[in-house]
Amino acid sequence: MTGKVYLVGAGPGDPELLTIKALRLLQSCEAVLHDDLVSPEILKLVSPTAQIHKVGKRCGKKRILQGEINCLMVALAASGLRVVRLKGGDPLIFGRAGEEIEFLRRSNIPFEIVPGVTSAFGAAATAQIPLTHRRASDALVLVTAHRGPGNDVAEKDGSDWSKLVTSGATLVIYMPGQDYAEIARRLLAAGLAGKTPCAIISRATGKDQRTHRTTVFDLDRAPQLVSPTLLVVGEVVRLADPASVVAGVIPDAALANDGLPAEPPFTGRAEKEMTA
Repeated sequence: MTGKVYLVGAGPGDPELLTIKALRLLQSCEAVLHDDLVSPEILKLVSPTAQIHKVGKRCGKKRILQGEINCLMVALAASGLRVVRLKGGDPLIFGRAGEEIEFLRRSNIPFEIVPGVTSAFGAAATAQIPLTHRRASDALVLVTAHRGPGNDVAEKDGSDWSKLVTSGATLVIYMPGQDYAEIARRLLAAGLAGKTPCAIISRATGKDQRTHRTTVFDLDRAPQLVSPTLLVVGEVVRLADPASVVAGVIPDAALANDGLPAEPPFTGRAEKEMTA
């Protein structure tokens, strides 16, 4: 009898950010395959009778290949087990869920996707950075600093980011690494102004979260925060600082209703989120 695979988002780390459905599956599943970024607090919620397999791949250190993970998922489900493939953040955001979905379909294994809070949203919330703001940014771009094989040229000259940063959108860079000078060079080469504010957020939503605010120009002097980290780039980063808001990031003339920003006329333009 064939079981089923659940591709589940564990969120950015805080177990209280799990969805109710994710929690229910962790408590009732028979096998879990989890990434390195899943917090110990969340793993404690797994059923004590479930098999637990650590299948993480971080910082280029691969204890297990993606093909092996795919085969393990299928083998466990084919034996009749309910399998949770547990991923940090949201499984559909830079989590290789697409590859695993393809393999499950080819293997005729039923599966279901359970979304989670992606780390960009968790990090921004705890750092009090609004990723969109109607006077600072009306678009959001999620991008990774690491690309797959065949993208080396674009990665070196920064041209792959030029169409993203010139739009004025908030840019959230996943897996920026520790070479902030290179990230800054790529952003500047793509056309971003050096005075653009940015924030490095380490271990988002955890008890040891740290946030460092700077500018693209000074990014190379940023401290080496503990991974995993995210880099948020854009004018919205200024809104994390109450002093900046008082100084005029939100114009006083636009304030109404006891200090709340007045709503602008409806233009019919929908809010948009782009994922790169």
